[in-house]
Amino acid sequence: MSGRLQGRKALVTGARQGIGRGIALELAREGADVALNDVVADDGKLEAVATEVRQLGVRAVMAVGDVSRGVEVQRFVDEAWDRLGGLDILVNNAGVESILPLLEISEAEWERVTHINLKGEWLCAQAVARRMVESKRAGAIVNIGSVQAGMVLPGRTHYAPSKRAIEALTANLAAELAPHNIRVNCVHPGLIDTDMTAWVMKDPKVLPVVLEKIALRRAGQPTEIGRAVVFFASDDASYITGQSLYVDGGFRIL
Repeated sequence: MSGRLQGRKALVTGARQGIGRGIALELAREGADVALNDVVADDGKLEAVATEVRQLGVRAVMAVGDVSRGVEVQRFVDEAWDRLGGLDILVNNAGVESILPLLEISEAEWERVTHINLKGEWLCAQAVARRMVESKRAGAIVNIGSVQAGMVLPGRTHYAPSKRAIEALTANLAAELAPHNIRVNCVHPGLIDTDMTAWVMKDPKVLPVVLEKIALRRAGQPTEIGRAVVFFASDDASYITGQSLYVDGGFRIL
């Protein structure tokens, strides 16, 4: 790797597995120290990712907390900032998905999904940006959305709006933070091979049907999302802000 992020400090939410783990490892491969956030830490997975990050020759710390609760966000952002000596990069990756018909979605489930997926990204961006602005520290925020921001799939009447709204959040954050030299961009993953998509990846009847709708005829890997995040976080994207990039293998073009 080129060391494009050498000496920088990153916070990745939802980092204990899947896309979050892939992002954390790619940031580490490029030289960044990484604070790993997740709401769960007692199953050993978050510590295992921290060990993998450290094996790449950089620092890793854990920053446990619920992204949908402002008090917890402020606490773990402050912990990450203090333990790493500041933050240059925030990756808003934490998210949840459920698949339910419109007529069966409860108010509680709507709130759970939107509070984690959308409110959580706003809370984390606000908390990190405040520290960056106070310390006059330039930075990059990368929000993780979903291919479903740009397409319709059954049973996602609650999930898709939470991801589509991230584009508006990204653009507005970018506009307000540009005077402080903080760039904000968004990555929309398509079908990525993770625990969250195991029900697709392991079903011999469902998987071929889904792959037929993807131009590259395969699922992506978490590291491929990580590489897009590295680009947005690095100086290679120094003149890019307020943009959304679909990393979906061509899911939306067929």
